[in-house]
Amino acid sequence: MSSDLEPRNAMELSNAADPLHCVIIENDKLRLKIMPGLGGKIASVCVMPEGWELLQQPLKPYDLRTCDMNFEDSDASGIDECLPSVSACHAVTPNGVVSVPDHGDFWRIPFAFMQTGNEVTLEAKGWSLPLLFRRGILLEENTIRFTYSVENISDQAVKYLWSAHPAFVVQAGDRITLPTSIGEVVVEDSQGLRLGKPGSRHKWPCFADESGNRGDLSQVLGPEQEIAEKIFCTAPVEGWAALERLELQRRIIVRFDPKQSPYLGMWLCYGGWPIEGSQRQQCVALEPCTSPVDSLAQAIAMGQASELMAHGTEEWQVVIEIHPLTSQSTQNV
Repeated sequence: MSSDLEPRNAMELSNAADPLHCVIIENDKLRLKIMPGLGGKIASVCVMPEGWELLQQPLKPYDLRTCDMNFEDSDASGIDECLPSVSACHAVTPNGVVSVPDHGDFWRIPFAFMQTGNEVTLEAKGWSLPLLFRRGILLEENTIRFTYSVENISDQAVKYLWSAHPAFVVQAGDRITLPTSIGEVVVEDSQGLRLGKPGSRHKWPCFADESGNRGDLSQVLGPEQEIAEKIFCTAPVEGWAALERLELQRRIIVRFDPKQSPYLGMWLCYGGWPIEGSQRQQCVALEPCTSPVDSLAQAIAMGQASELMAHGTEEWQVVIEIHPLTSQSTQNV
């Protein structure tokens, strides 16, 4: 990743550039649309030459975000990054208690950026915690390679959590596939308590609810089910999770290093969120992450938040691959 990108003040960048400006990178396999002014969001990933869209599209028109708005009040689409928390919370720091907003700082602020061919580098400073976040996006054939770094720009240690948030659009009948090393998932949230209270545990992929009804968590359901659930598991040692899009005959594989991202979150939304409004998500997000909960405050209390020493830096990678869906690709990941 390039490290010579000059940091720019977020307000200056917002005033100087169109927040809805799109950066395009493409080849004969994929076409990406990136919006630096809206948190560096990847707004679109299209399979070429068919033009099939792989990401959840906006529930509301793209617009500027504020420091305290909820994620559901935005477009709630595409690929975002959650740092230093997923859920809003009050976290204890050496400088006192800080308020971290919903889905963190970075999805809501403009990023400085550079583009070199099919590589884009983005950079921004957070405000709830003293973190400088960089993300590189490189398109190679059927692969999107993300390189990340987070730097503590203060003189005191900082605790944080990070989670990817790629919202892949889905249809009923699509399937989530995980390596055989995954045998259990833990509930973070389940609308209507279909999976029970937070902390409830279920075998993967088949589960039984509190009434004894059985279901298959790997099976994507339709929006009429009004399901919205967040679950976690320990990152598979094999370092991947996948989504099979049957109508498109494509397999989306998210690869990551389980030593760098020791947990995998899964957001399963089949017409169940947001509760208010006429448009709801129909998506699955496969989310490599650093903590097994959404709240930074809870992760700190559990001793499972990441920590950066004064002026320290952490780096990691995530790769998304899109392959034709064949019996061979299903068996060999």
